[in-house]
Amino acid sequence: MELSLENTPTWAAATIFFVFIAIAYILVQFINFAGKWLRSHQKIALCEAVNKLKEELMILGILSMVLAVVQRPVSHICVPVEAANHLLPCHKATLESGSSESAGYCASRGKVSLMSPQGIHQLHMFIFVLAIVHVLCGVTTMILGRVKMSKWKAWEKETQTTEYQVANDPNRFRFTRDTTFARRHVTPAASTTSIFMWIKCFFRQFYDSVNKVDYFALRHGFIMAHFSRHNSFNFQKYINRSLEDDFKTVIRISPAMWFLVVIFMLVDVHGWYSYFWLSFCPLLIVLAVGTKLHVIVGKMAVQLDRQKKVITGAPPVQPNDDFFWFGYPRLVLFLLQLTFFQNAFELTFFIWIWYEFGLKSCYHENFGITIARVAVAIIVQFLCSYITLPMYALVTQMGSEFKRSMFEERTKSVLRRWHDDVRTKRKKQQAARNPSSVSRRESDASSLPA
Repeated sequence: MELSLENTPTWAAATIFFVFIAIAYILVQFINFAGKWLRSHQKIALCEAVNKLKEELMILGILSMVLAVVQRPVSHICVPVEAANHLLPCHKATLESGSSESAGYCASRGKVSLMSPQGIHQLHMFIFVLAIVHVLCGVTTMILGRVKMSKWKAWEKETQTTEYQVANDPNRFRFTRDTTFARRHVTPAASTTSIFMWIKCFFRQFYDSVNKVDYFALRHGFIMAHFSRHNSFNFQKYINRSLEDDFKTVIRISPAMWFLVVIFMLVDVHGWYSYFWLSFCPLLIVLAVGTKLHVIVGKMAVQLDRQKKVITGAPPVQPNDDFFWFGYPRLVLFLLQLTFFQNAFELTFFIWIWYEFGLKSCYHENFGITIARVAVAIIVQFLCSYITLPMYALVTQMGSEFKRSMFEERTKSVLRRWHDDVRTKRKKQQAARNPSSVSRRESDASSLPA
């Protein structure tokens, strides 16, 4: 028989309560510290992403609290036995052997409980595990994406070298087909057809995800479209800020995502093997998105090659929303958000089942399928973080419209110049008004020891 707090030592209750408070306080302080550190290092977008994460954790905490409060009332909701025997996640014998936990209030009425207190507690644990896995997947995504994009910093520095300026001399004439960018994507000629381009781009995402030639071409096209010949623009920093802005969307759990969880839980019926088929959806989405991003770059090269004209300098690729599905670049971000969340749900479900019921539970009747699902989830996490997301950050800059991140950079540059001009003018005005004090400060400074 389980003991209530009425028969529990006060030192035991106080100790457990203190531990819970300490863990919660440490977690909150850590999140606040991360937000302050990011803000102090001018990582405004990531700081906002942390705030979004706090909001998601707050929602999960409210859900958890609601489940704890309604645990007893829900267990007193009675349903007919026939209704409780439909759409079971495990074999019917499992329900019958464990049906004694639903006895009592509803059993006296010839019915069964809609959900037992133990079931509500297990659902409570599922929400807790989902919160942890969602945070860990988000951190992993950002780390792997930054590792992949770290080499772009060296490429950006290369654009300021003499060798790069000579290779892309604006006074140098050449045919579009003679550029490295065109030769990379339109050779051989058969690869420009739709089916061959998709096949080539499908495999290219695994071994040549982001090439330096593509980076230089897209960088030049972006700058020419939005800054004319402002070659000093740091494209790599802009992409990082843009990715940080999009990361806030990727880690967000929207109401549609919660509804998707409801659907997943509904179709988890014994014999349907729905989770096995659903586990491949994130893989198919991330492969389709990765292929599409490479196809967009390839179509830019084909469009440039078909112009058959003489150009000066770097290849003038032109940003255009028409290259994207339905002319909507944000659709790619939504698909990545969907992939990220469904993959986190897949990992959450495996960990939760392992913790609550063990590896050999009825949920894992076919353990080989379970291992395959976990392996697919890990592969998708790596592909999405290290390959697809960096490629997305680069290619989506080639839409017809630029993102808010560029306004932030240009605004900061203008304000910085304006601030420097104001300081210079003030110094000149002070010197003109009181030249004797200026000469006195200069003489005092010269008398100081070296």
